[in-house]
Amino acid sequence: MRPEQEDTAPMGSLTDLDQCSGPSHSKADAGHPLHRLWQQAGMPAEALDYVDLTGRDPALPSSFAVGAAAQASIAAAALAAAEIWHLRGRHRQRVGVDLLHAAQECRSHFKLDGVTPDIWDKISGTYRCGDGNWVRIHANFAHHRDGALALLGCPTGEGTSREDVGHALAKWNSFEFEQAAADAGIVVAAMRDFASWDAHPQAQAVAAQPVVSIERIGEADPRPLPVHGDLRRPLQDLRILDLTRIIAGPVCGRALAAHGADVMLINSPELPNIENIADTSRGKLSVHADLDTAQGRIALANLLRRAHVFVQGYRPGGLQSLGFGPEDAARLRPGIVYVSLSAYGHQGPWAARRGFDSLVQTATGFNHAEAQAAGQQGPKPLPVQLLDHASGYLMAFGALAALARQTIEGGSWHVRVSLARTGLWVRQLGRVRDGLACPMPPIDHLVYAEPSGFGLLEAVRHSAQFSETPARWERPSVPPGTHPPVWPFNA
Repeated sequence: MRPEQEDTAPMGSLTDLDQCSGPSHSKADAGHPLHRLWQQAGMPAEALDYVDLTGRDPALPSSFAVGAAAQASIAAAALAAAEIWHLRGRHRQRVGVDLLHAAQECRSHFKLDGVTPDIWDKISGTYRCGDGNWVRIHANFAHHRDGALALLGCPTGEGTSREDVGHALAKWNSFEFEQAAADAGIVVAAMRDFASWDAHPQAQAVAAQPVVSIERIGEADPRPLPVHGDLRRPLQDLRILDLTRIIAGPVCGRALAAHGADVMLINSPELPNIENIADTSRGKLSVHADLDTAQGRIALANLLRRAHVFVQGYRPGGLQSLGFGPEDAARLRPGIVYVSLSAYGHQGPWAARRGFDSLVQTATGFNHAEAQAAGQQGPKPLPVQLLDHASGYLMAFGALAALARQTIEGGSWHVRVSLARTGLWVRQLGRVRDGLACPMPPIDHLVYAEPSGFGLLEAVRHSAQFSETPARWERPSVPPGTHPPVWPFNA
C-alpha cells in the first residue's frame, strides 16, 4: 500500500493523551491491559491487588502507547514471578512498575567501555521501489545482507552502497521483491498500512490467536517447586534453557534471570551474534552447543532432562527437525514448559517466514501509521523495538503462568508468542494524540555499570521493583562458550 493512502483500520484511534509522561497512579483494574493479560492466562485475580503502576503515556515520542505496552508486559512477567514466590510458600509481596522507566528499558541502551555499539549494517533500512512503495531490508547478519544483494544483482560483501541498492530496487515492485526475498530465505518486508495488513490472510490468522497462547501438550504429574529455608529469590533454583537470539527471546531469559532463575543461554559456535548480546546476556550462563552435531544434541538433551522451562526462537519447525520440538521435549522431560517465539505466528501462510521487529513493524502497518501521524511520506519506525521487548516480557509471563499451572495441575505446556500478535495487541491499546511531540527523555539516571566479559557494561536497571526481593542480575554478562554445558551444582 502506498504511504500516502489513508489509514482506515478500525483499531488504534487517537486518544486525548496530549502531555508527556506525568505523575499518575493506578491499579490493574478491569480496563488495564495488565488485568486482561493476567485474566486471559488464568492467573489468580487476588494477585492484582499487589501491583502498583505509575506514569502515563506518552513516555517516548510516538503516536502509539509505547509506555503502556512496556509497563503492562514487564509488570505481567514480574507479577508472575511474585506469584511463583507465593506458590513456594511465601506471602505475596508488592510489585511496582513505573511506565516511563519501563519504556526506557525497551530502548536497548547500553555501552561497552564507554562506547555505544553500532549494531546496524549500512545496507539495513528502507528503500523506495519502482511502484512508489517502500521495502525494509534487514542486513545485520552477513548472510542476510549478501542474500539481499545477490537477489538485486549487486556485488556481495561490504563494497555495495545504499545508493547502489536504491538504484536496483527502483526496478522492482515492492511486494514482488518481498515475495522473492521470502522465497530465497531473506528477511525483507514491504510497507503496508493497517487496512491492507488487516485484509491479508496472515493478519487474519494472527488475529485468531491469543496474545500469549498457553496450551497443554502432554500428561505429567505436578512437579512441586523447590521449597527450602534459604529461598531468597522468587525463581531461585529454576532452570531455564534459552535457545534464542537478537532481542525478544534473550529479553525473556534476562527477565527470568532478574528474579533468580538459572538461565543458560545456548549458542552455536558456528553462528554469528550482534553486540547487544552483551546487554541481553545479563544474569545468564552462556554455553556452546552445535545442534548440527550428535555431541551438541546429546548435550542439549542432558540439559533438558533437568530443566523447568525451554525457550526457543527458531523459525517454526526448525527444532522439530533436530528432535527438540515441543512434543519431543515433553517426552524427554515430562512436565516441561516449552516457549516458542515466531515473527508472524504459528498458523497462516506466513507462519514459516523469518522476521525481525523492524520488518514486522513495516509489514503490519506501524511504519505507515507512525509516518502518517508525523505528516511524512516515507516509513517512520517506532522509537524503540517495542514488538521485540514486549514479546520478550510476554514470553517470560507465559512461561511462569504455565509453570504455575504445571505445579498445580501437572501436564507439559507449550507457550507461544509472536511479534505480529504482540503488534496487534499494541494497536488495541489505542493511539496517543500528539505523542510524537514528546521529546526523548534522558536515560542516564537509570543506568548502572558493572564489569562483564565484554568490557565495562553500562545498561538500564530493571524497571520492576519488588518490595522484598529486588530484581538484580547476579551473574555478569559473558561471551558465548564461557561456561560448560552442564547445570551448576546448586541448580
